[in-house]
Amino acid sequence: MSVDSPIRSISFIGLGLLGMSLLQAIKRSPLALESDIFFQGFDPNFSDGDRESVESLGVDRFTDDKKTLYQADLIILSAPVEINIALLDEISQLAPPTTLVSDVSSTKSLIARRARELGLPFLGMHPMAGKEQQGYRESNAELLQGRRIILCDDNNLLAGDKAAFLVALLESAGCTTLLMTPEEHDRVIAKISHLPQLLSTLLMTWCGDSISKSGPGFATLARLAGSSWDIWRDIIATNSDNIADELERFSRELDLLSHEVRKHDLEQLESRFNEANRLYQTLKEMNRP
Repeated sequence: MSVDSPIRSISFIGLGLLGMSLLQAIKRSPLALESDIFFQGFDPNFSDGDRESVESLGVDRFTDDKKTLYQADLIILSAPVEINIALLDEISQLAPPTTLVSDVSSTKSLIARRARELGLPFLGMHPMAGKEQQGYRESNAELLQGRRIILCDDNNLLAGDKAAFLVALLESAGCTTLLMTPEEHDRVIAKISHLPQLLSTLLMTWCGDSISKSGPGFATLARLAGSSWDIWRDIIATNSDNIADELERFSRELDLLSHEVRKHDLEQLESRFNEANRLYQTLKEMNRP
């Protein structure tokens, strides 16, 4: 039995790992099942076989008809961020003014700014989930289970019915939500996501001549080195200042660490280890299913 809800149709543009995982997670949620929500999607890189596959995974209709695609209560942009930004112009022309627009991009300032310029009701989302393998074949609703989704609302949209219902859908799918401004998001994510990715990439290339002698500890630390440049190109391009700031701060901390090691400052090194151990236990608790 369906309930009367402000969101009855959702369009996903971009059906890769995160887009398809989010679609499956929302579609299987108790609230979405009660509300009888219709899910449609499009990805320009799909073959006929890909189309059939995503329909079997939960897309009710795959369509390349833009007018049909944009006639939805909610549009979720899940392509690379620069493509998502470019799509906003088209959405402003073809979508009803009541359509809520969201995205799953890893940067938020530029897309939020463009949405404001176009007068679009835009609520940014960033699911804090993923893996180095990409594509809808790697998608799974469980990827979002228990994960935080950062929401960026600088237009007070969460006071409205559709945005509030979207939050309820996410929570029904097993996610938790956290509110930030787009600018705060980009600064924080540069530190906890973009910096680790580049450090892992650098570590792998720095140690490339010795990896045949490495063990599982190195593989765990360097896991992010398997991430695709196709995804990270847009992320770096749209958050370069914040990422560069974090790299420079971290490089200064590395200088301090090398000085402590060379000087045998074991007391300070022990303090670093103890604090890292404490924070690691906190991290484990936060990510416990």
